[in-house]
Amino acid sequence: MRVVSHLIRGLDRTGIVVALLFLAASLTPSLIPREAVLQGVLSGVSLALGYATGVAGHWIWNYLELPAPGRRAGQIVFALMAGVTVTIAVSSLWAWAFWQNSLRELMSMAPLDGIRWLFGTTAALAVFIVLLLLARLFQIVRRAMLSPLERFVPRRISAAAATVMAIWLFWLVAHGSVFSWFLRTADESYAALDRIAGVEIVRPSDGYETGSEESLVDWEKIGRTGRQYLAGGPTRGELLSFGLVNAREPIRVYVGLRSADTIEERAALALRELIRVGAFDRSVLVVAVPTGTGWLDPSAVDSLEYLHAGDVATVAMQYSYLASWMSLFFEPGYGIDSARALFHAVYQYWASLPVDDRPRLYQFGLSLGALSAERATSLYEVLEDPHDGAVLVGPPFASTTWRAVTNERVDGSPPWLPRFGDGSIVRFMAQENAPSDLVRGWGPLRVVYLQYASDPIVFFEPTMFFVKPGWMAPPRGPDVSPALRWYPVITALQVGIDTMLATEVPRGFGHNYAASNYLEAWIAVTEPEGWNSEALTALRQLLRRREAPQN
Repeated sequence: MRVVSHLIRGLDRTGIVVALLFLAASLTPSLIPREAVLQGVLSGVSLALGYATGVAGHWIWNYLELPAPGRRAGQIVFALMAGVTVTIAVSSLWAWAFWQNSLRELMSMAPLDGIRWLFGTTAALAVFIVLLLLARLFQIVRRAMLSPLERFVPRRISAAAATVMAIWLFWLVAHGSVFSWFLRTADESYAALDRIAGVEIVRPSDGYETGSEESLVDWEKIGRTGRQYLAGGPTRGELLSFGLVNAREPIRVYVGLRSADTIEERAALALRELIRVGAFDRSVLVVAVPTGTGWLDPSAVDSLEYLHAGDVATVAMQYSYLASWMSLFFEPGYGIDSARALFHAVYQYWASLPVDDRPRLYQFGLSLGALSAERATSLYEVLEDPHDGAVLVGPPFASTTWRAVTNERVDGSPPWLPRFGDGSIVRFMAQENAPSDLVRGWGPLRVVYLQYASDPIVFFEPTMFFVKPGWMAPPRGPDVSPALRWYPVITALQVGIDTMLATEVPRGFGHNYAASNYLEAWIAVTEPEGWNSEALTALRQLLRRREAPQN
């Protein structure tokens, strides 16, 4: 308590005023509802950034020798400013539960209890004090470096040099120890989960299924998400019971991260397994790129298999153990290399087959898989013999092709639902798009991006720290809170945290995509035959019952 008391007594008054403004801004809603403790962490970081901004501004003012009010006038100014900012901060704290509950109501989530703000306040103060202590430690290290420098170097040069050296030292410690430890621990934890979870899933007994005794892919090395994917999906019996009289048993091939030593070996293994099970005799073949953990949303694959009565083969290859948001920020290139190897292995074999005697070839990617899928090939590589299209869902903000298409959208179309060119190659979907709006005027290659306006993995932008993003301008998406406002730095922090919570919302919001929207995307791209509105309504209801939570 004595340390805390000392810290409080030594706080800069300008820093306190600005910190309270940052705190108030951090309490406003963003794209995804936040629980109290996570809100507290965000608010604690915001307090520290606001305080640092105020202290830096105060120092620059004095350094430039600008006029300052006298002691008594300064006290009056500070009292007035403190009164205003405290009022704003307290009002925002009081409104926090209302803002969060309005967003939760929009997404059909249960409201928060009114007492939750106490937990958030405690967490915010704890985080602020820890960061303040780190700042004081930085000053101690800087002064220790400054003292010997001042003996030989002019004062201002030595001060700048000591600051740079202290920043460099702290960066080395954080990046070399804390950051590396975090990544190593996360990777080891997810890898252990991948090995031991899902062991209760029964190994396939049919020799034509991947993972069986006759399979080229070892069941024990496929991993948790791969086992779940292979064991799931509709069987031929279920397809027949739904009324699909010509149904076939769907083909699913999955190669785990431990199935072979290198990316190229895993891609070659996947191709051999596809050939073994007769995947190239189906009418539809999909090269799917999973999320960071290797997970494929069952709703995405199930919907396609129902639409084509099981006459579908899907192949996927795991490239990471980490959650998508971790892979996105820390190792996005690895997923791209894996996606390229798999697609090119499948494409080269597919392109060698007679045009009239091969399946239609599509790509699918969800989350980080969408980014990797769109970079798996380029137009000039398949221009002579193009594949048939792609469904890319929740493309992360780092997706270059998605970004270019969005930036070149037709004037008047919003960033969260762009229209590109004449719509013959690329189209976008959200919650309410009807398939009939998407099947007119297609060219031979069809690409659909499915995205929700409330998906922070899609709409986070590094420039948000200092520039208001275009998707916040009206008209906003139907799943975005009207109370969302842009604040420099703070909004970027909010949406950055939202990326970690993006799947913790009901289906149809954030990064949790609904079966009905997958269905509409596949209809738009593959145009299955024999479906009327009544049958599609029944299928939507069935898929909704089959929906599983995200991993």
